[in-house]
Amino acid sequence: MINNYFLKRMGLLNLTTDQMDQLHLATLDILERVGVKICEPEALSLLRDAGARVTDDLVKIPPWLIQQALQTAPCKIAIYDRNGNRSMNLEKGKIYYGTGSDTPYIIDIETGQRRRAVKQDTINATIITDALENIDFVMSMARASDVSEVRSDRHHFEAMTLNSTKPIIFDSHDRQGLLDIIEMGALVKGSKKELIEKPYIIHYSEPTSPLVHSKAGLEKLLEAAENWIPLVYAPAVMCGATGPVTTAGALVVANAEILSGLVIHQLKSKGAPFIYGGGTPPLNMITTVCSYGDPQLTLGSVSLVQLSHFYNLPSFTIAGCTDAQSFDQQASMEAGFNLLMSALSGGNLIHDLGYIGAGLIGSLEYLVLCNEGVGAVKFMTRGLEITPDMLALDVIEKVGPGGHFLTEQHTLDHFRNQMHFTRLFNRNNYDNWQAAGSKTFGESANALLKEILQWHEVPPLAPEVEQAVKDLSSGKIDRRELA
Repeated sequence: MINNYFLKRMGLLNLTTDQMDQLHLATLDILERVGVKICEPEALSLLRDAGARVTDDLVKIPPWLIQQALQTAPCKIAIYDRNGNRSMNLEKGKIYYGTGSDTPYIIDIETGQRRRAVKQDTINATIITDALENIDFVMSMARASDVSEVRSDRHHFEAMTLNSTKPIIFDSHDRQGLLDIIEMGALVKGSKKELIEKPYIIHYSEPTSPLVHSKAGLEKLLEAAENWIPLVYAPAVMCGATGPVTTAGALVVANAEILSGLVIHQLKSKGAPFIYGGGTPPLNMITTVCSYGDPQLTLGSVSLVQLSHFYNLPSFTIAGCTDAQSFDQQASMEAGFNLLMSALSGGNLIHDLGYIGAGLIGSLEYLVLCNEGVGAVKFMTRGLEITPDMLALDVIEKVGPGGHFLTEQHTLDHFRNQMHFTRLFNRNNYDNWQAAGSKTFGESANALLKEILQWHEVPPLAPEVEQAVKDLSSGKIDRRELA
């Protein structure tokens, strides 16, 4: 076991304690003086009864209600895989990577062309994610255009839960969709009690910027709290459009939305699992694109992670994404920056791996690149072990000046854990690379995708469970029939 005393861990602290205090106090001022719009009756009632000032649907929240919610929300959340094994500990210092959800387009791995995504793309993306060793959780990646729009959220969840054992972050269209998906998760786990005790699913929902909590968003928040399903409540405040153009101002809006959502969540169920985070992407004033690759997005995202540490809450953030419309050099550079920055900031759930085209296109080749990048990031951020064995003084003395270490037992004992071995990055010389076919990374990634889809096997669920999940997804049976 490595002694942590000898580990030098890297970290990114882009906000000072004073700056986080300023952001926190500015947020409290906005919530108390400006307030938020609440579009759901139960949430309004909870806030009114708790002591907030309610005028029609405008709610002004006093600072003590924020502090009360922060005291009851858990600082650590355990997430399991489909098989019941603890898979992710959402706490300070733990980083996990996964895909994004619901891209309307996909890059076809056969033709290389952009096209509308279908349900099979969600299935394929899930199988690929299950097989990639450095990806920790699954999101739906592709928005199925070949199924009923009103039930597409159920179809996405079915595709994920049947084709991976990894934890799932899912979204739903509305309260009914969320309840159906919870029932599907309970079927997989054997009971709702088992699902709550060992959750392998996390629900994703959003407020509406600026400073609005929609009826649908709040209904899902309240159901997640009542059912103790871990919840990500993530704003995407667009700098210059749905928030101030300044990153600091956008952070205040985002923080106000998250903390007011947290208050409602904890008033509904004290101690229910809540995950802080989101992003503040800029609206590019020249192209009018909501940018996924701009450094301003990364700066805002890592700042929200720092605030999650300030509040002692698990976090959700963004990386592995680009504005590039194809898997090219720009895409690779932007992924490299944001994958590393998100890890150095200490984000827990880092999503959107495989996103190109400003979040509108899924690229599985790009996902493979991100998987390789995450492997390198996890290797670098594990730190440096300094022990007598690692210092190797006896070996250095034995070899002496002018010798070599190739035949030493110490080299044989340690090279596998001291070097980072990659599946696809080229580490060969020119002649050997050329002899192996002179493949670009993209070509190697495409070949790996096809190999995974042909050979990777996901342990199946019991046939009757799988059929029940499919029937719920399609609407052939109602969850109330299973009660």
